Amino acid sequence: MKYIKALLTLAVAVGLCYVLNRGWAIGKASLPAVGKFLSPFEGFWVNGEAPTPEGMTKTETALSIPGLQDEVTIEYDELGVPHIFANNNHDLYMAQGYVTAKDRLWQMEFQTHFAAGRLTEIVGAKALEQDRYQRRMGSVFGAEHSLEGMISDPEGKVAIEAYSDGVNAYIANLAPKDFPVEYKLLGYAPEKWSPIKSALFLKNMSFVLASGTDDLRMSNILRKYGKQTAEDLFPNYPFVESPIIPVGAPRDFTPLALPKSPADFMGTGSANASVEREKGIGSNNWAVGGGKSATGLPILANDPHLTLSLPSIWYQVQLTSPDVNVYGSTMPGTPNVIIGFNKDIAWGVTNVGADVVDWYEVKFKDATKKEYWHAGQWKKITQRIETYTVKNGVEVKDTVLYTHHGPVVYLDNEKPYRKNIPVGHALRWIAHDKSQELTTFYKLNRAKNYDDYVKALSFYTAPAQNFIFASNQNDIAIWVNGKFPLKARQQGKYILDGTDPVADWNAFIPHAHNPHVKNPTREFVSSANQSSTDQNYPYYINWEFAPAERGRRINERLEKMPRGKATVDSLRMLQNDNFNFKAYDLLPTMLSFVKSPSVVQLPAVKALESWNRVNNPDEIAPTIFKVWSDFLYEAIWKDDFGYDENIPMKYPTSDRTLMLMKKDPKSKWFDDVSTKDKVETIEELASRTLTAAMDSLMIWRKSPMSPTWAWSEHKSTDIRHLLDLNGTALKSLSTNDVKIGGGGSVVNATTERTGPSWRMVVQLGKDNSTKGYGVYPGGQSGNPGSPHYDDMIETWRKGELNELLFLKSKDEASPRVKKVLKLGVSKGAK
Repeated sequence: MKYIKALLTLAVAVGLCYVLNRGWAIGKASLPAVGKFLSPFEGFWVNGEAPTPEGMTKTETALSIPGLQDEVTIEYDELGVPHIFANNNHDLYMAQGYVTAKDRLWQMEFQTHFAAGRLTEIVGAKALEQDRYQRRMGSVFGAEHSLEGMISDPEGKVAIEAYSDGVNAYIANLAPKDFPVEYKLLGYAPEKWSPIKSALFLKNMSFVLASGTDDLRMSNILRKYGKQTAEDLFPNYPFVESPIIPVGAPRDFTPLALPKSPADFMGTGSANASVEREKGIGSNNWAVGGGKSATGLPILANDPHLTLSLPSIWYQVQLTSPDVNVYGSTMPGTPNVIIGFNKDIAWGVTNVGADVVDWYEVKFKDATKKEYWHAGQWKKITQRIETYTVKNGVEVKDTVLYTHHGPVVYLDNEKPYRKNIPVGHALRWIAHDKSQELTTFYKLNRAKNYDDYVKALSFYTAPAQNFIFASNQNDIAIWVNGKFPLKARQQGKYILDGTDPVADWNAFIPHAHNPHVKNPTREFVSSANQSSTDQNYPYYINWEFAPAERGRRINERLEKMPRGKATVDSLRMLQNDNFNFKAYDLLPTMLSFVKSPSVVQLPAVKALESWNRVNNPDEIAPTIFKVWSDFLYEAIWKDDFGYDENIPMKYPTSDRTLMLMKKDPKSKWFDDVSTKDKVETIEELASRTLTAAMDSLMIWRKSPMSPTWAWSEHKSTDIRHLLDLNGTALKSLSTNDVKIGGGGSVVNATTERTGPSWRMVVQLGKDNSTKGYGVYPGGQSGNPGSPHYDDMIETWRKGELNELLFLKSKDEASPRVKKVLKLGVSKGAK
């Protein structure tokens, strides 16, 4: 009997070893090899890193890697930031690829798999529709064109190919036990890097920042209510604005004539909505001139607002070779520094929000869909075959149809992924064009003055960015920069007729005509995603930009800043400004409609009346205002513009809604058309929604108004791991419920999931004295077992900045250097 028990025990052990040491596909789900993940020899335990002991002197390590032309020295500071010193640019970028992969390999590969529509290879069939969406939108198509542009520049070609070689040199030295923990968790291995992956990464930024469009929603409004109502409720310029290029700034070009406007087009309609521009996310940058600065030289500040994630979106690095010494943040997967400074200049970016996505209704000849009608003739459709390899090895093929405009993303008989685009329409998107963004950053890293900066920007296509600039020659400037189609006014506000050649993009605005200003009389430049210009700019960039509140607040603060008083610290404090301009505008009008507060409403009214309009983390009033204003906004517009999910429509802006409440309080739009037996007033809506807001908050906190209603508790900012999309799957790898103020419409634009992803302030100086300060909500390492995985979050939360170690050479001694890595030429290398 004991032998039978022994055999059974052995069989169970063998079975468990088999089950735990292989991955399993269950329907659309896939499970990793849990045994390998838990193994003490090659599982996640191996990924732990010990912190550097306090007071430890620097350590040195030497490695030989194939492909280097000379020795490279990499010095790591106390935050794990690499400072790379190379004797030529090939080795510089090879080393950048190597050290970035060393810290962020899984993130680099996962994000490029996402951009390429290849997640099915990692997580299985459940990602197939997401992958189809990416490729049908033309992400790979656009990346291929971008790569053509990148390698057409000899310097760019060296950079991107050497970077790729550096990533591969690191991968080649990895044993399975050394794989980042996410590979072990998901049960796959890193693959060889190639330049197309870097192009895909850059292209994905266009996807994030320049793929939103309201064309279909606006066309549904046009069909439902007519042109007069559409233009009245959705005006082409806000009522209150503080544009990026100051009103009255001189123009240094003679504008071209605008093309003829295409005929008004209603289209046949679609039950699916285009990707709506994300609300409550943006970026800030500004630079003050020497006249305002305490040092007599400019100071530049930038804080791009993106999704807060771990590993961090950004990666700090210093790059030094005979022709460059630059410090800043880059995005893992691409060479150069994207936002940063050298000894002479500093630069930063915010998103423009240009109208560079248009949808064209396609008229096919017949059911074969091999030809389409355009310019009075039938033209041939081009087919692109996309192949998807599911994790279990099954291949799926998909045919995407292309017109001269671009891909027909979904056909009339297809169900779009998340209903996010109109069916039967071709997409014209600037991100599909050949481009040279890599050249822009390569040249910016080496720029010495304003002319170098302008030259670098001339190579840039997308996503359009507001590039801010400051130099130690006492110049400040900003360019609204990108490749903008030369279109008629408001061309693309609505769906366009794909048969009409007048509606095509037939030319582009010359780069020299892009909005820009240098050394304005007000002695500062700034942007916060608001309108690029006043209404006198001769070209069309977009009819709607981000709300004006952040831009107004920044400009107000900078205007009031006394000459000769601006410092790094005063600009840091401005980055953390929590004043709620939206509440400043809206709240007096909202409160005026609540004539006799009820017992439930009275505590809220008192809290809002005494509130200083600052979204500090412990304040209760911001919570009440946010919930009430959201409820009121929905009550005003849902019955007219959100009543049918099959006819998606855009809501009028907060700016337009406030103007309606102030100027036309008897407007028909305040009546709820879903109630047939009465006519509602704005007073009724305001009172009803205030009560609903208080009830909602009491249910949320299970108590009357109290400190538990604090703004930071309600907003609950999370910095989640890239795999922790729902906030529950990998909570241990995320940092949740960060206690911080801010909000979507304030300068410190920290929301539930987005916020300042990299804060930087640079004080320009002469004679190699430029100093930089910065922080992001994460750390240098992508390894959750590293002390540098999230060690900057608390500094970021408190609104502080780290002084950035900007070394003049590898020979400069600094107590902050804790580790040195020397990369040498492999034996036998030529």
